[in-house]
Amino acid sequence: MAPTRLFASLCSMAFLINLVRVVYAPLVEPLQAAFSVGPGTIGLIVTLVWTGSALPRIPIGYLLTIVPRHRVVLLAGGTLSGASLVATFANSVFTLALGAFLIGTATSGYFVAANPLISELYTGQVGRMLGIHGTATQLAAVVAAPLVTLALVVSWRLVFAAIALGAFVATVVLYRIARRTEFPAASGVDRDFIGAIRAQWRLILVGVAVFGAASFVWQGLFNFYPSYMETARGFSPGTARNLLTVAFAAGVPAFWISGLLVDRLPTFPYLLGVIGAFVASVLLLTVTSGLLGIVLLSAVVGYAIHSMFPAADTFLLSSFPDEHRGGAYATFSGGMMFGQALGSWLVGELVEFGVAYDAVFQALAIALGLLVGTFALLGVTGRLPSATSA
Repeated sequence: MAPTRLFASLCSMAFLINLVRVVYAPLVEPLQAAFSVGPGTIGLIVTLVWTGSALPRIPIGYLLTIVPRHRVVLLAGGTLSGASLVATFANSVFTLALGAFLIGTATSGYFVAANPLISELYTGQVGRMLGIHGTATQLAAVVAAPLVTLALVVSWRLVFAAIALGAFVATVVLYRIARRTEFPAASGVDRDFIGAIRAQWRLILVGVAVFGAASFVWQGLFNFYPSYMETARGFSPGTARNLLTVAFAAGVPAFWISGLLVDRLPTFPYLLGVIGAFVASVLLLTVTSGLLGIVLLSAVVGYAIHSMFPAADTFLLSSFPDEHRGGAYATFSGGMMFGQALGSWLVGELVEFGVAYDAVFQALAIALGLLVGTFALLGVTGRLPSATSA
């Protein structure tokens, strides 16, 4: 019988892991005011969260050839608790940036270890279970903006203090459950990290290029979404944060439904379709001004991009053989995360330089659309790589 209690504890950890990443978006304006800096500096700090979530992934992939996956998850939980305390007591831009980077490293270890573990616990329903796991992460995104609004009555520091406490409790619970769980034989058979990369580099490259580019655009969009809606559309700060919540809320059913669909549909064409829908909705968003239209498009944008995440993980984790899964997935994940981490920095710098938000997002969406079209053509002509087993 599958260890459902372990899966439930992983979902609770995933909630906190994603909450601490996305909470920076509604905190952009308060942090600018608290530290007297511009959007470029805060954009760089947000980028450090995602850079920290990207850089350690490949080394952690090697660690997974030595250390069981659940122990890496536990290490990530402990790191998250400590890093959140650093952010709580940050008293300068430097310490704020340090806390952001350490928070990112904690999230890195979690996803690199947890996603392959889930795929091995539920081999016959990978998409469904990753979809449920992703739903837990997305619920965190939904509560992020309301949580910030509530915390700002006292201080923005309260957000990180609450996450530090929650991460500590979740880690202790997960440790107790893991001690009584029998893990699948497929978990941990991938002992040749370099061999996995050599065998799967073509498929890894496809994942980094396509999913990394889509995540890059999403990063730049959602981390500046409240600011975008305030400055370019004239909404109040509260309304702007609520519009971000709409986009995140649409991701809750997206994770669940996409996880079910990807187990039943041709995976890569489905992935290109949802990314294409994301491109179209971003372009429409830049030319829409009415509140109703913005609300609807915020939901479509959020649904489309969050449909990609469980489908992309299912596509790759199901494609990689057992002996390559940990190393190949970690390499893909690290490359994708590093690419997407730069999205917030680029948008922040361009806006501070004087480029309008609409122009920035239009350019990014068009570039992504061209990339999707290129890979669609490769798929039609049979030139896309597939997984190999060395």
